[in-house]
Parts: sequence; C-alpha cells; structure tokens
Amino acid sequence: MGNRTALMKRLLKNLQIKCPEIVTGEVIVDRKSSFQGHAAVVTSVDEVNAVLYTLKQNKKILNATHNMYAYRIERQTERGVSMLQDCDDDGETHAGGRMLHLLQILDQRNALVVVSRWFGGIQLGPDRFRHINNAARQVLTQAGMIKK
Repeated sequence: MGNRTALMKRLLKNLQIKCPEIVTGEVIVDRKSSFQGHAAVVTSVDEVNAVLYTLKQNKKILNATHNMYAYRIERQTERGVSMLQDCDDDGETHAGGRMLHLLQILDQRNALVVVSRWFGGIQLGPDRFRHINNAARQVLTQAGMIKK
C-alpha cells in the first residue's frame, strides 16, 4: 500500500470523514479503450480525497491506466465567495485541465469528476479528449449536477 493510500486510510478512520455519494456513469468504448466517469458533490479537499480513496478500493478502477480528475469547491471568505479548483492528469497529458475547463464552462460548484481510462493498445489521438469530456458530462448529468 502506498504512503498516500495509507495516510488517507488513517485520516478517514481518525477524522471520521464521510465519503460523499459517488455516481458512476456508463462505459464508453472506442478501439478497445474504455472510459468511465464518476462524480460526487464535494465541499472540501478532504472529501475529494475520500472519494478518490474510495474509488481506488475498487480493483478495476485502481488498475485503470489513468484516473484523471478535476474539482471545483465554492468557499466563503472574508472577501466574499472564492473558488478552490484543481485537477490531475494521472499521466493522460492535458486531460485534467480539459476536465477542469469543462467544469468551469458548466459553472459547476462543489463538484468532483473522475474519469477512468483503460488503454486498449490503440492510440486514439485527440479522440481521447472527446471521450473523456463525454464521460465527464454524462456522469455529471446522470448525477443531476448539471444546471439547466
């Protein structure tokens, strides 16, 4: 077990951080590669980490070639409302940034989206970004998180 995973396990246990409900979308398959989105309503970075930890307890998700994610959390500060946001490509170059851009365009607040990709051995080129964004948008819609 990696250091980060062991730390997350202790934090979740000691701090009793409750993992938010995770919605998992349908699998999108193209040329033997599979993409699947996961979404959750989050209000803190601890909840983001709890969702990531919980997802990686599933061996299929843990063994995905990439588990990229992006989140945006609305926070009240002394100066008003601010947005805490971040993303991670997990080796799928530029994917996290594109997912974060999608969350920004959709004006998502308190949202985490994770897309798991299982590489099928055939390079998809720019089509992979279309599938990643479609998986993200699909699961956000399924979770009822996209504002109409």
